[in-house]
Amino acid sequence: MDTLTQTLLSEIRQHLGGHTAPAGPLTVSGEGALSSAFPVTELATACWSAAGLACAQLLKHNQADAPRVFVDRRLASLWFGWTLRPLGWTLPSAWDALAGDYATCDGWIRLHTNAPHHRRAVEHVLGPHQDKNALAQKVLTWKKGDLEQAVIEAGGCAAEMRSTEAWRQHVQGKSVALEPLIHQAQQAEAPLPNWGLPTARPLYGVRILDLTRIIAGPVATRFLAGLGADVLRIDPYGWDEPGVEHDVILGKRCARLNLTNAHDRHTFEHLLKNADVIVHGYRAGALEKLGYGAEQRRALSPGLIDVCLNAYGWTGPWRGRRGFDSLVQMSCGLAESGMAWKAAAVPVPLPVQALDHATGYLMAAAVLHGMRQRRQQGTGYSARLSLARTAQLLLDHPYPQQHSVTPLAPVETSDENPETELTHWGAAQRVIAPLRLNGTALLWALPATTLGSSQPEWLRR
Repeated sequence: MDTLTQTLLSEIRQHLGGHTAPAGPLTVSGEGALSSAFPVTELATACWSAAGLACAQLLKHNQADAPRVFVDRRLASLWFGWTLRPLGWTLPSAWDALAGDYATCDGWIRLHTNAPHHRRAVEHVLGPHQDKNALAQKVLTWKKGDLEQAVIEAGGCAAEMRSTEAWRQHVQGKSVALEPLIHQAQQAEAPLPNWGLPTARPLYGVRILDLTRIIAGPVATRFLAGLGADVLRIDPYGWDEPGVEHDVILGKRCARLNLTNAHDRHTFEHLLKNADVIVHGYRAGALEKLGYGAEQRRALSPGLIDVCLNAYGWTGPWRGRRGFDSLVQMSCGLAESGMAWKAAAVPVPLPVQALDHATGYLMAAAVLHGMRQRRQQGTGYSARLSLARTAQLLLDHPYPQQHSVTPLAPVETSDENPETELTHWGAAQRVIAPLRLNGTALLWALPATTLGSSQPEWLRR
């Protein structure tokens, strides 16, 4: 393992459980790296390794020693992007026609319009436009800070491009820098769980209630589904994610509930009472408004492992701000640093949505750490993460100024699972998972499907 990957992994594990060295044998293989001003491949390798080591430590409860963990850095890099290759059909666009970076009269701004209500917010401020060229002319008449604020106040999503230094001096940047990478808390005592933790499928019989959206939370629960968990994702009626479902819904069942409806609330509470884990990505305060704040969740399900995330951190004035990976990259200086690194005339983000993916695997590691704590101490567990705090990890560990990497080669047939995946949309090949443990492989019992395709009920166990 290279020094930078080891540094990142040590910091992650120190935040996760107070460890500074790998817990048990870890072997890293593979070649190549994503081209960036920041160590994205090293971050991918470290996050996958942290999740694998957390699984090994959970399994150690049933074994004399933790199983050896194997991570392929090339495959880990590929899993930070899209993992599916359609056979005879086409993937939908990941972006709305108006989403993107725009020049203002004093800099750059990113507008996020993938969700219909977020696009309406932009149109409320800037008026309706048929294409990006027409919208760009309107954006040029604005100052970036004024437009960001106007879109936010309209209920939309936008981020002006800041430098890393401007972010460090910003009140939200200062707040995030003081937060732990993974804020953990031990909760009240509860009966010991009866998880079997079979080596081949460690999370078989473990029930995970998934209340997450694009992309970090779904990455976390996809990973846990690969270890055998019964992941049930709940979405409101009318919410769809056509650009990412093929990738992040692997291994899960998906249902819909209206949490303002009395009947559906009863169903949700029954699901929560019988859940082992809840993973959610609601903005700070959103679940509280629905009557399902942290105390209510613990009361409904004593001993619950409760892991959540938001975009801009859990302290500071932006703790409730809507945000996505691409926006956080603009806010915190990653896109501006990439622009300077490439001597480009436009923002240069990370080559993949690395904040989403890294945070997702860190959330999965937190779930596994919480399960271990529940087994050992008979207590509940909660953890909070954010995209902005994960960004801080990259900002704290940039590549040296003079660095060179072996470019990551494009996906080859040998990188893909030879078994065809029969998704909801058609047959496809998926990239091989980058992680395995002695006796354990990531395997998904269900192919990727669409939202709302299952009933809101647990499988029998």
